[in-house]
Amino acid sequence: MNTVKPIPAHRLPDLLKRLPKAELHMHIEGSLEPELMFALAARNGLSLPYADVAALKKAYVFGNLQEFLDVYHAGTQVLRTEQDFYDMTWAYLERAAADHVVHTEIFFDTQTHTGHGVDTDTVINGLHRACVDARSQLGISAGLILCFLRHLSQAEAFEALEQATPHLDKLLGVGLASSELGHPPEKFTEVFAKARQLGLRLVAHAGEEGPPAYIWSALDALKVERIDHGVQALKDPALVARLVREQIPLTVCPLSNLKLCVFPTLAQHNLGAMLQAGLVATVNSDDPAYFGGYINENFTQTFAALGLSSQHAYQLASNSFEASFIDASAKQAYQDRLAELFETFE
Repeated sequence: MNTVKPIPAHRLPDLLKRLPKAELHMHIEGSLEPELMFALAARNGLSLPYADVAALKKAYVFGNLQEFLDVYHAGTQVLRTEQDFYDMTWAYLERAAADHVVHTEIFFDTQTHTGHGVDTDTVINGLHRACVDARSQLGISAGLILCFLRHLSQAEAFEALEQATPHLDKLLGVGLASSELGHPPEKFTEVFAKARQLGLRLVAHAGEEGPPAYIWSALDALKVERIDHGVQALKDPALVARLVREQIPLTVCPLSNLKLCVFPTLAQHNLGAMLQAGLVATVNSDDPAYFGGYINENFTQTFAALGLSSQHAYQLASNSFEASFIDASAKQAYQDRLAELFETFE
């Protein structure tokens, strides 16, 4: 690991803001800000079960993952047209670029939207068009990862994959999202095997609220290359040893973990311990409109709470590039940008 020059604590917030980074765990529907939600509802002649933006924001108090998902799914009902999906994605990409995200791998699902009568083509075409425009207009690369909803059946996941198959050239991979408890990864073994045959990369949420056993089965049954969340891994030393040995990345979302009561305070988050153990942890925003911050907020608040250093900042940003699904030459170019920032940072 590169050793970088120490940077005083009072300069860290500026460093973290300017850090070139990849974001690998962000649900695009979870970036739908209340103001845009109301604008899309008005555009589509729909009403929301909240009087105004302030009333909606008051609902963003969650005791667990399921309470969040209930509010989140209500918000997705305003997304009806290809332009709606484009506008939502573009708003996120502008925020990401402002946070010095240079590459992002965006989670989305189609099952929520097809359940509202919106077809898969509408969803994927809107998202993808924004990703294409981001490269030329914002200088940010973006890819799409189709998540299956784990509270639904594997048969429904197969249906979602089949509907998305005409768009394989627009997809990086598949993932697994929604309610974790009671829905172990092995429920989706066959559909992940099919996605792998199609040449898609594989990731899955595991070990957020679920036990370390879910991380084992995501690796062994689903054969994933990356674990989303994974904060429960530290409860299992044998699992930690494996994750370190195989250099399996973990896409950690600190403010999400705080908001969903995975940790009672940010000061009790285990991100520092994960890095200390040699895990390939990264920092991400998950559902930033709901959880109190985009990627730079996750960095700055977590670093302040845990007393992390410039060395940790370098490691986390470097891990984000290594964990991404971009080619080796692009990874090296981003690593060079990262090294240059540290060399020139005053």
